[in-house]
Amino acid sequence: MRTVLIDRPAELNAVNADLHRAFAEVWRHLAADQGARVVILTGAGRAFSAGGDLDWITSFLDDPVARDESIREGAQIIEEMLRFPLPVIAAVNGAAMGLGASIAILSDIVLMSDRAYLADPHVAVGLVAGDGGAAFWPLLTPILRTREFLYTGDRIDAATAVEVGLASRIVPADGLLDEARALAGRLAGQPVEALRGTKRVVNMYLAQALAGPMQAGFAAEVVSMQTPEHRERLLALRNRSG
Repeated sequence: MRTVLIDRPAELNAVNADLHRAFAEVWRHLAADQGARVVILTGAGRAFSAGGDLDWITSFLDDPVARDESIREGAQIIEEMLRFPLPVIAAVNGAAMGLGASIAILSDIVLMSDRAYLADPHVAVGLVAGDGGAAFWPLLTPILRTREFLYTGDRIDAATAVEVGLASRIVPADGLLDEARALAGRLAGQPVEALRGTKRVVNMYLAQALAGPMQAGFAAEVVSMQTPEHRERLLALRNRSG
């Protein structure tokens, strides 16, 4: 069993350049770990991940090289998680927003604390929800519900997330990691090749369905990153948060 800890608790585990790169690379390292059988993914402190770090995202406004690199890595994160051979259990301990929500939902099993919620606020800051939301959510939950969630960026509480298929089940906050470890122990005891082969076949459906929408989503996100409205809304949000 291995644990991947998103560890920027003072920033609610917001994703900056270093953490984004780590998310793109960690899956390959874990796949090469001969002792690994199951991975638990969780956040330090009171959040799972609040999404993109505002200072980092704001830097894209005047740095197209960094912007394009973030898009490339974003695609790599999704591709690597879909390709990753071991089961991943997301223990969603708090807010999972934007990329944080995408990474949680890309896991094989999503255990949500009763205090946690999901949200994808891309549209609210003038961006296309290209890093997984618009492409991935409609594969898991009814499109009518997906549209409302993505168009508004509203929070999705744990009960609603389970109801619509964006999470597996709710776990009391104080028992979340214990439950994740117990489930990881069960999965680690399953026949290795049978479990890996089953995951590979299931993820074939996701990879095939995502191929076109994911490319279109990232391309549309780049266009939206260059709009005056995105600049205005992002700077206003950063100023309010600063």
